[in-house]
Amino acid sequence: QVQLVESGGGLVQAGGSLRLSCAASGRTFSSYAMGWFRQAPGKERELVAAISRSGGYTYYTHSVKGRFTISRDNAKNTVYLQMNSLEPEDTAVYLCAASTYYSESSDARYDYWGQGTQVTVSS
Repeated sequence: QVQLVESGGGLVQAGGSLRLSCAASGRTFSSYAMGWFRQAPGKERELVAAISRSGGYTYYTHSVKGRFTISRDNAKNTVYLQMNSLEPEDTAVYLCAASTYYSESSDARYDYWGQGTQVTVSS
């Protein structure tokens, strides 16, 4: 079992920044690829960014490229999502998830999920 706990969400003005963290406990964190998803009201859940086990591969959905950065610290069992130049369209619940396999697809199987943290961007 892997437990994931997100933090760092909040209310920010457009153009601002937030850094999300996802702390993992349980089995070996470095055994899992990690993903950040988001879900806005009335919209499907979307894979925002993903990172491989070692951090050597990363993926970003088109709308956040150049603004968001995913990273991980395997020594701290934590994955991060640095979000800059935030836009009202980024408003959503952000969830981190762990998968045995690295994938760049929103349909990939993720085995463990956090509870999510709300990000609200005001215009």
